[in-house]
Amino acid sequence: MKRSATLAAAVAATFLAAGCGANANQGGSSQADGAGKDTLVVAYSEGGKTLNPAEANDVTSDTFVVAAYDQLVTYDRTTVDGKPTAKTDTIVPMLAEKWEVSPDSTSYTFTLRQGVTFEDGSPLDSDDVVKSFDFIKKSSSASFLYGMAGIDTVTAVDPQTVKIDLTAPNHLFLQILPMYSFSIINIDKVNAEGGAKWLDTNTAGSGPYRLKKWDPATEAVLERKDTYWGEKPALRTINTKFIGEASNRVQLLSKGEVDVALEVPAKDVDALSKQSGVTIDSRASNKILFFGMNNEIKPFDDPKVRQAISYAIPYDKLLNDVMKGQASPMRSSVASSTPGFSDAGNGYSYDLEKARALLAEAGHPDGFSFDFTLGSGFQDWSDSAVLIQAELAKIGVTMNIKNMARPQFLEALATKKVQSYITRWTSFVNDPGYHLGLLLTSDGTSNYANFHNTEVDNLWKRAATEPDQKVRNDLYGKAQEIINTQAPWAYLYEYNIVVAQRAGVQGYTSYPDGIIRFFQMSNKG
Repeated sequence: MKRSATLAAAVAATFLAAGCGANANQGGSSQADGAGKDTLVVAYSEGGKTLNPAEANDVTSDTFVVAAYDQLVTYDRTTVDGKPTAKTDTIVPMLAEKWEVSPDSTSYTFTLRQGVTFEDGSPLDSDDVVKSFDFIKKSSSASFLYGMAGIDTVTAVDPQTVKIDLTAPNHLFLQILPMYSFSIINIDKVNAEGGAKWLDTNTAGSGPYRLKKWDPATEAVLERKDTYWGEKPALRTINTKFIGEASNRVQLLSKGEVDVALEVPAKDVDALSKQSGVTIDSRASNKILFFGMNNEIKPFDDPKVRQAISYAIPYDKLLNDVMKGQASPMRSSVASSTPGFSDAGNGYSYDLEKARALLAEAGHPDGFSFDFTLGSGFQDWSDSAVLIQAELAKIGVTMNIKNMARPQFLEALATKKVQSYITRWTSFVNDPGYHLGLLLTSDGTSNYANFHNTEVDNLWKRAATEPDQKVRNDLYGKAQEIINTQAPWAYLYEYNIVVAQRAGVQGYTSYPDGIIRFFQMSNKG
């Protein structure tokens, strides 16, 4: 027997209209003031780096990709406490109206919906899917996800049918497929325009909006494309403003000059929530902040030193003084809301005596000095770093804070040579396999702490092909216990996702990836 999935009418209503844009740096201007109810003005902290779906890796870029492109399948939605919320454990149709799975779960056959066109009007068919997946496979970023999904071959059976064969059963395959990285791209158009470089500043998809203008330093404008295959979005225009200073974003929201503000400082949430005409959407999330220690650079090559740091973290001060209650404790390398979470092996609490004892055992009775690289852009990072620095000084450890602009910080992390750092992470697929595979396996592309443990690698590989979720979670639990004990990171906190918006804004849906889906929203204000 083959399993199949078809598009329910209720789901179809959530797929809204439009396509993607020509050169995003050409034409258009923002009309933020008095724009009308079919316009939304949104304040972001930064302007994004690329429009290439296979290379995008910041929330702003990702948001534009989601607006401009479709994927084969997408995540379902539900309501939790009266609020729209992604239901990521249920995958529903998008470009593929149905699919069938072979009895051994190694072959998926997708039937594409008819009548879908790219931005330039050309039809989207199975050849475009094959070419897009080949493009993804060869990319520098999304290629890791391609391998994690276990994809072997992608074949066009006929113009409306695509067959994807896996190397082995893989529970992450359908979970990864809705990611923006797996957008279906008009590769023929890309090649005609000179190749992948063109895609950095242009779009070639079939999604809900056209990116009319994009200046990463100031603003971007999305426009609805009314020839989309789905239902027309309520919002015709999205004006995004790039405002680095958080206080300015808050002020503009208070004045009603923007409809939505992101990256709202925790210290401002309470005051904003009391303002007339402003609503705060604050929800627990799987976004984590951790203190990374490079396991290949002394003295952090010694687990006892890393454990000592974990005992010197002022956890309560971080939650109360820095995050003002807009965060919760982080107890494992995997967020507590992730299925398969385990805090086994984590006995860390604020205990300077234990920290001193461990340092003495590691041969550092008088402490040591180390460099800490602090990326700019987030006040809570800076505040947390200063608090940690003060606590470490009490055990004789000197933490030399070296400030670095965010673009350079991200480049430095990618070299995997930074001695220590704070960074945050959101697992777009809320699964330990995705999370650990990227961050804490030996080959993980985001394993900036250079944590290498053969047993963790083997547990992760076994879990990847294990069909039984309970067995799989047991394997992931054992991996977490090892990681927690070895302490490649000191765990700081799990963020609430805070979105501040004017009272008339409706339809915001919380997703693990933190990306706003504008096609689900309206503005009644």
